[in-house]
Amino acid sequence: MRVDAKTARTFEPYLVGVAMLLLTAIGLAVAASGARADPRADDLADDRACAPLLDHEKRHLNSERSVRLCDAYRGQVLLLVNTASKCAYTPQYDGLEALHAKLAGRGFQVLGFPSNDFGGQEPGTEAQVQEFCRLTYSVKFPMFEKSRVRRDNAEPLYRALGEEAGEYPRWNFHKYLLDRDGRLVASFPSGVRPDAPALVDAIEKLL
Repeated sequence: MRVDAKTARTFEPYLVGVAMLLLTAIGLAVAASGARADPRADDLADDRACAPLLDHEKRHLNSERSVRLCDAYRGQVLLLVNTASKCAYTPQYDGLEALHAKLAGRGFQVLGFPSNDFGGQEPGTEAQVQEFCRLTYSVKFPMFEKSRVRRDNAEPLYRALGEEAGEYPRWNFHKYLLDRDGRLVASFPSGVRPDAPALVDAIEKLL
């Protein structure tokens, strides 16, 4: 069918508008596809979502496997405890495991960090620490590599916790409580038992 010049001029603005809409839609689709294809975008999002206190890589006890804490425990309430096998507070393992078992299904985790910083009360190898925890106290909550936690020689995780709390562990079984966003909520000294009402109530409020 032939179209005369007058008719073509009449439809020209309409055709130009349609063409511009098509080009805009194609451009948006290409841009969206490019964003999805760029793996760095996901990495940047993960970095922004990682709370500074959890932006630390730790190796599992007696293992070669390491995890970034925010990748493994993001969105959970956490109780971080520096532990020891030959301490007057060592029986707190029972209470920590009971607390972990009771509340894990609600998004709570105890994380244990054996340390030989106080009184030389964790002198064994990681294999010995692991065996002691499993056989003596049936510990199932995550345990990590032997760690330095004292103010004068703290590794990055415990330095961050100590500075944020305004206090470092003064002995074994100090407890730091973090909320689901990885923010420090409370710090409890060694003498506060895992079943102490103040500690349990603080955890319950975050779940």
